[in-house]
Amino acid sequence: MDSAAPAGKGYVKTLDEMFGKGLLTREQHADIGAWIAQARTPERILQMPAPLWRALALASVLMNVDDDLMRPPSFEFEP
Repeated sequence: MDSAAPAGKGYVKTLDEMFGKGLLTREQHADIGAWIAQARTPERILQMPAPLWRALALASVLMNVDDDLMRPPSFEFEP
């Protein structure tokens, strides 16, 4: 990963989904999104303040994000 590149954009959809399901407050959603957007490396993301990590971890568990990440990819086309 280019160290000057943002950490990624896929997180926005997941954060928006967490917010939409009421798993993150508006403030948590904004703060986590801002932290990730300004992070230039995965190491920097890992320095996120503990209260934001707890909120993100709880929302991830409630959405079963880990299970989604461990599932083999589907190669079926979904229009």
